Amino acid sequence: MRYVFNSYVQIPEFNQPEAWFERTRAYAGILEALAHNNEVISVEHIDYEGRIKNNGIDYHFKRFTTSLFRYLPWKLNSYIKSLKPNVVFIQSLHFPLQVIQLRLVLGPKVKIMVQNHAEKPFSGLKKIAQKLADRYIDTYLFASRDMGLEWVTAGDISSAHKIFEVMEVSSVFYPINREQALANTRVTGNPVFLWVGRLNDNKDPLNVIRAFLRFATEQPGVKLYMIYHTGELLGEIQSLLETHPNREAIQLIGKVPHSDLLYWFNSADFILSGSHYEGSGTAVCEAMSCGCVPLVTDIQSFRMITNNGECGVLYEPGNEQALFDVLMQTGKMDIEEKRRLSLAYYRKILSFEAIAGQIEEIAASI
Repeated sequence: MRYVFNSYVQIPEFNQPEAWFERTRAYAGILEALAHNNEVISVEHIDYEGRIKNNGIDYHFKRFTTSLFRYLPWKLNSYIKSLKPNVVFIQSLHFPLQVIQLRLVLGPKVKIMVQNHAEKPFSGLKKIAQKLADRYIDTYLFASRDMGLEWVTAGDISSAHKIFEVMEVSSVFYPINREQALANTRVTGNPVFLWVGRLNDNKDPLNVIRAFLRFATEQPGVKLYMIYHTGELLGEIQSLLETHPNREAIQLIGKVPHSDLLYWFNSADFILSGSHYEGSGTAVCEAMSCGCVPLVTDIQSFRMITNNGECGVLYEPGNEQALFDVLMQTGKMDIEEKRRLSLAYYRKILSFEAIAGQIEEIAASI
């Protein structure tokens, strides 16, 4: 089967394919796995023109510079048709008008699949456009089926039968020897907890820190390491830690190269999250691929990524007491069994190979 992957977003800050390949590793692995049994073409829109084969994927870099491209992508849609796809895979639900035009160009036989990337149901004119585009879309992929059903309830998608639960990204990481990991990170603590994410209100690091400081009082020796690449709440966090007697239990690491996360994930026992909303949960998925046990909020995407808490523990977002109780539970937890469950679920459902297999099954069924 021939798949053509496309987005209607231009990324002009990239002008070298090699840099783009590195930037998209957590997504491209799905296409690479799909290419084992299929022909996979990815149409990319950076500041580069050309065609390159990389890891089994036939990349077509196309530059469309007209101001009307975003809303009237006739040249791009015609180019996609010229590739003679069986399935066209569109990234994001943000482009209903473009998908309507794509269907008019492709005709009725080519299947159109659309991947959700954390978008929520629309309102106003965009809602009307999405309802119209839904007539021409064969299926939608959401990281959580419940997230897709919200679109059905809102009337943006006509039928729950069009909704499939498929993770949008996976992990390039894997388990390594713990001593090797610790030699790179030099972390201490028993057990070791890790946070990876922005320090913003949605991620709610303040609630996590308050609960962990209480936990450290009850369980001396525990350590939380926080890796972050934006610091919106850093000042408040530093003020909270500054005078607290357990401040040494939390280490603010800041930004690290993405490749170094291999060592951090393999140094930790648990991955912590305080998110109120996530489109999928990339950092949690990456941590699970290394055997970290997720202690995460009870939100739709995390229910899916933890198999409804089987691989870890879920708690109510924003609830300090609930997280404290979960942290206290870790003292009685069979961590090795939870690690085994996390890795097994990752490989079966969240890995590149698993996601590619799910896409193949869905494409064959529509």
